[in-house]
Amino acid sequence: MKKVVKFGGSSLANAEQFRKAGEIIRGEESRRYVVPSAPGKRYDGDIKVTDLLYRCYAAAEEGEDFDNQLKAIKERFYEIIRGLNLTLSLEEDFGEIRKRFAALDGREYAASRGEYLNGKIMAAYLGYTFVDAAEVIRFDENGIVDMDNTDRLMEEKFAGLETAVLPGFYGADESGRIRTFSRGGSDVTGSLLARAICADMYENWTDVSGFLVADPRIVDNPVPIETITYRELRELSYMGATVLHEESIFPVRKRGIPINIRNTNHPEDPGTLIVESTCKKPKYVITGIAGKKGFCSINIEKSMMNSEIGFGRRVLQVFEDQNISFEHIPSGIDTMTVYVHQSEFEDKEQQVIAGIHRLVQPDVVEMESDLALIAVVGRGMKSTRGTAGRLFSALAHANVNIKMIDQGSSELNIIIGVENRDFEAAVKAVYDIFVMTRI
Repeated sequence: MKKVVKFGGSSLANAEQFRKAGEIIRGEESRRYVVPSAPGKRYDGDIKVTDLLYRCYAAAEEGEDFDNQLKAIKERFYEIIRGLNLTLSLEEDFGEIRKRFAALDGREYAASRGEYLNGKIMAAYLGYTFVDAAEVIRFDENGIVDMDNTDRLMEEKFAGLETAVLPGFYGADESGRIRTFSRGGSDVTGSLLARAICADMYENWTDVSGFLVADPRIVDNPVPIETITYRELRELSYMGATVLHEESIFPVRKRGIPINIRNTNHPEDPGTLIVESTCKKPKYVITGIAGKKGFCSINIEKSMMNSEIGFGRRVLQVFEDQNISFEHIPSGIDTMTVYVHQSEFEDKEQQVIAGIHRLVQPDVVEMESDLALIAVVGRGMKSTRGTAGRLFSALAHANVNIKMIDQGSSELNIIIGVENRDFEAAVKAVYDIFVMTRI
């Protein structure tokens, strides 16, 4: 059995956390390929190494002396090295980093060095082979991963390696220039590696014991999600659940490789298993609840709009022309409502209204701001009668006014729109009726 194990920044913030990760890796022979992040915060108020690198490089760009900042970064790594009783030297690496910072080699190069150096420490600590991600992860000229090329390079490189450490978060383009993923991109690196070597499991170790049914900042001690499908996770991630980088799903999904979210500080917890599909009956009707504030709605009314060919396309053309993406479009016979992010819309609202009047000649255009969208997701909803009724009843009892209802044809989720001020009350009401009550 082959497992790829990825450890987040909080799991590798200091020597003590490194030891925990080492015990986990050595605890199973199958954990043969390791993807480390850069050191995260050691305590509240601390600064992540990646942020320190950004600051250091910014000083270089401004023509300021950045040696003291680089020295502080070096000390963070040597603190870990000393704590692990290693004899590893990073002097040559820091000499190269200083030279390339002075030459202004790019912010992506600067940001990637946290993972690169942590990878070297992890390889020395475990006695594994170190593989530079720049050698095996390829980006195209647009900064998008070249999947075929990456697969080929990884397969060639790892074919003869029984154990290896591959730093997360970065790769390189064809010219050798360092390119990075977005924040949290080490999750994607682990997924790419698991795909390339056809791993049996991709374990993602972090500081939480998997996904929770609801946000713990809203619901006290929400229950964990034991098993979730890729489709359910996609719905929840889109609405703000952020334990895992959403782009990390796609590489392993195509190979049917499950992902297990685990807690470095509580390795005995089973965490959340993410799978393509499962015949396991979910413990609750719903799998999870997630949502976001900060939306607004544009309601367009026009008599007989349903018989007007191309009406919807012309409305959406107005938003496209203003470079505004839409979230949901509930509609009726003579009405069509477009939900968008309020922050994207506010500065362009008059141009949008003018465009709608010009292209579709509506009877009325009305707007409403300060709205929140909540996704109630679960594969169990499809086979359970009365789910929508229980949901709306719970919201009514909580005195929450529903502004919008949208259910996908897959019956995997129900999206509800409420006022921002009712967001927390709505999430609690949904959690209570489906998890706490369970009738």
